Amino acid sequence: MTPEGNPSRARLLQTAADLFYREGIGAVGVDQLCRKAGVSKRSMYQLFASKDDLVVASLEEYAQRYLQLYFPEDSHGASPRTLLIRVFQQLEKNSTNERYAGCPYVSTAAELHDPQRMPSQVATRLKKEFTNRFRHLAELGGAADPETLAEQLTLLFDGAVIRSAGYGEKLAGLCATTAEVLLDAQGMTDDSPADGRS
Repeated sequence: MTPEGNPSRARLLQTAADLFYREGIGAVGVDQLCRKAGVSKRSMYQLFASKDDLVVASLEEYAQRYLQLYFPEDSHGASPRTLLIRVFQQLEKNSTNERYAGCPYVSTAAELHDPQRMPSQVATRLKKEFTNRFRHLAELGGAADPETLAEQLTLLFDGAVIRSAGYGEKLAGLCATTAEVLLDAQGMTDDSPADGRS
């Protein structure tokens, strides 16, 4: 059996992702993690060299699912402008869920506050993928300055996440409308589909 197919590994990753997201990396000890996952500490350390390695694996394991939440693949026919606004509409929707605790990648980088640690590096890399996707859609939509727009949208997203998860404030009616202002300022008013089809 490959490590990826090991059921203990799968349980550890699922439990780690859930606990780290809801309680924070520092607040979750290895004993608690193993107990919740139903896996012995010995087994955990056979699968992961350290807690940091488990954090990294859990961040990477769910990265694609997280990206798909905001950038779904079944968006053919939608314009770049529409796809960008949908990101912030989805964020507003997520923030109303009682289990919502922000962005796991923003939370990881903020909590560890150590760019030398591998979890921070992985979180930063995965967050940059958000910016890359913003930039790609900005380019497709004919933004005047796709690079700046991508950074502005990233700032809006991360700031909204912190406001909602950190202060418990609602985002409804704030994120999407602010994103629209940024898109308008960049001349992104074209409603042609991102894939070039009508």
